[in-house]
Amino acid sequence: MFFRQIVDPKLAQHAYLVGCQRTRQAIIIDPERDVDRYVAMARREGLRIVAAAETHIHADFVSGCLELVERYGCRAFLSAEGGPDWQYEWAAGRDSVTLLRHGDHFTLGGIDFEAIHTPGHTPEHISFLITDRGAGATEPMGMVSGDFIFVGDLGRPDLLESAAGHAGAMEPSARRLYGSAREVFELPDYLRIWPGHGAGSACGKALGAVPDTTAGYEKRFSPALAAVQAGEDAFVEYILEGQPEPPLYFGRMKAENRRGPAVLGPLPRPPRMPGGELAAFARNPRAVVIDTRADRLGYYADHIRGSIYAPLNNSFPTIAGCYVDPASEIVLVCGESEVEEAVRDLVRIGLDRLVGWAPATELAAFRDAGGETAGIEVVDFDEVDARRADPDTLVLDVRRATEFAEARVEGACNIAHTRLAARLGELPRGRDLMVHCLSGARASAAASLLEREGFRVTAVNDIFRGAYTHV
Repeated sequence: MFFRQIVDPKLAQHAYLVGCQRTRQAIIIDPERDVDRYVAMARREGLRIVAAAETHIHADFVSGCLELVERYGCRAFLSAEGGPDWQYEWAAGRDSVTLLRHGDHFTLGGIDFEAIHTPGHTPEHISFLITDRGAGATEPMGMVSGDFIFVGDLGRPDLLESAAGHAGAMEPSARRLYGSAREVFELPDYLRIWPGHGAGSACGKALGAVPDTTAGYEKRFSPALAAVQAGEDAFVEYILEGQPEPPLYFGRMKAENRRGPAVLGPLPRPPRMPGGELAAFARNPRAVVIDTRADRLGYYADHIRGSIYAPLNNSFPTIAGCYVDPASEIVLVCGESEVEEAVRDLVRIGLDRLVGWAPATELAAFRDAGGETAGIEVVDFDEVDARRADPDTLVLDVRRATEFAEARVEGACNIAHTRLAARLGELPRGRDLMVHCLSGARASAAASLLEREGFRVTAVNDIFRGAYTHV
């Protein structure tokens, strides 16, 4: 059996390529949308992807299952669990889709896959037990657990309510997760656990940075499973407490993956856009410029007015997904060697309308062609302390609510940067907003959104230590 974990570090997402080395057939579990890289990887190993499977309807990325069905003729194995409200709409009536219930099996060469219904994160969630019968095994080697079991954690059960807007779903989901988690104690200790995410994902609150684990290790050391041992009510309180605010685009992803995402086809290859063309583009109200420079002080000093600041690091897809409408036409400010990376990041969260890119050096030509640039004032926390009593100033803290509860600037307003675009109506238009976070990174993205939306903004580029805080 061939087995490979494929990691997207920015979304902390894990897909799995599993192949039978006798028949040379392979399956990809929980693929992202740009499937060409999985196909290329399989070919390098002498394998051919003939099937795709999903553990659940994802909320943090656009699924590649339909892409593989439509473009490569693959068979899809999807959950039939969860009731009528949690079925894949795009799968209805397709001969190429096999719907699985708890205990159903399918095979790929000498490899057996058993679907196990593990609801809680979502009602339809399934995990896959994998047995390498071609090697003589009669029991599973491991479980691809999706968003059920993580290293040191369990999948969060609040997203249907907090991200997708299903009022009242949070506590019932947590109780379903408790029932699923109790079954973990029946798994053999040796069983490998291959999770759908690692540290940095918003699909849990305390995910470990180790790529996989075992059932025995989790039973002994997982805080979430320790909470299961304390009883159902104690577990529900534990698992719902302190969950971070979900990115705003999660609700859109959930709906898109259920309905069926648009088939991407070949990866978009936007052309370089000269300064004059960029100046005309920036005047279009449907246009969005995403500035990916690593140097936020350079962005603060001089940038295209209305551009969104999203450095091309691990935060890039989250910022873009939360701040950019998928109907917008997008131009990237980035280097030529960074274009493909940025494009892949964006199509994975459903931002497809990429019409061009330009290096930061084009700003001079942009201005010469009549394009409008801007700057954002930058201060430190000494200046925040000096100004915060001014009635024309409001301190806006864009950290998570749990961080804000521990220490904060007296009188500050708190809106997590991942939810800011949906809560702009709560902010005053006639006051200067001094935006801060822990280090200045989240604040820089938030400040760019606020400037684009017409607010008066000052960015705090400083470390939040508590010396200027009042609780």
